[in-house]
Amino acid sequence: MLTSLRRSYTQLITSGGQLILLFAGFHFESREAWLWCLGLMAIISLFAWYSALRRYRLILGTPTSRIGSSAQGFVELLGDAMPNGTHILGKYSSLPCLWYRYKVERRNHKNEWSTESTGESDAPFMVDDGSGHCVIHPHGAEIITHHKDTWQEADRRYTEWKILERDEIYALGEFTTAGGSTTTVTQNELVKQVLNEWKMDNGDLLKRFDLNNNGFLDIDEWMLARQAAKREANKRLAHERAEPDVHHLLKPHDGRLFLLSNLAPEKLAGRFVLWTWLHLTIFFGALAGIAWLMQQGAI
Repeated sequence: MLTSLRRSYTQLITSGGQLILLFAGFHFESREAWLWCLGLMAIISLFAWYSALRRYRLILGTPTSRIGSSAQGFVELLGDAMPNGTHILGKYSSLPCLWYRYKVERRNHKNEWSTESTGESDAPFMVDDGSGHCVIHPHGAEIITHHKDTWQEADRRYTEWKILERDEIYALGEFTTAGGSTTTVTQNELVKQVLNEWKMDNGDLLKRFDLNNNGFLDIDEWMLARQAAKREANKRLAHERAEPDVHHLLKPHDGRLFLLSNLAPEKLAGRFVLWTWLHLTIFFGALAGIAWLMQQGAI
């Protein structure tokens, strides 16, 4: 449950949890029930207020980096969404997209809808900002999108949220680069690696370097093997350094925010501001209700 809340922040703050607690208070119609409901409403609203404020500050306070020259670490990116190879298809719509989330609801005999299944894709896609490409790995991200389709078939209702090709993507996450420029392996390490591989097939090693056929490698023969291993290591090192750099955006390992959205940054920030004030209002309203009930109990 906690993982689901982290991955979809919008579901947390728009889930209607406070509204449910409000209805519960009216249903039980007792002072104790109202105190519990209002207390929980205050706690939920305080947490949601802090979460929205934190996201708002990160959006405003993190400078946008260029993919082609970005430093490694936590970054903000802004660019056009592109497929990483081929498109994927929506779970139930079967329409091409780069990412989707779905929800299936079923109507019961009371004409009430209940969630039957939910899920989302985790296939990577790319973002291009004109200076380079970055592979986005959406697993674990909080994703806010304005693409939403809802339709009904018999007693089931389907909802899909999507990210589409050419959407402008705003992203916060951990930026890493893999490729030739990031190679850290040394020649000595590669020589050891090559020799260990050759030792796995001792028969072939002796066939290649046991020149006097005495069944083992003496000092001179072992030096020949090391020279051959050094040449092989140099070839591998040159190949690794020639590999093109590939940039990736992932969920930060230190627990920092991983956010993807096809909303413009200013619109996204404005939405978090609205949520901040909404939950602050609910928080103080709940506290006022608790104070009034406590006063009534004391009379």
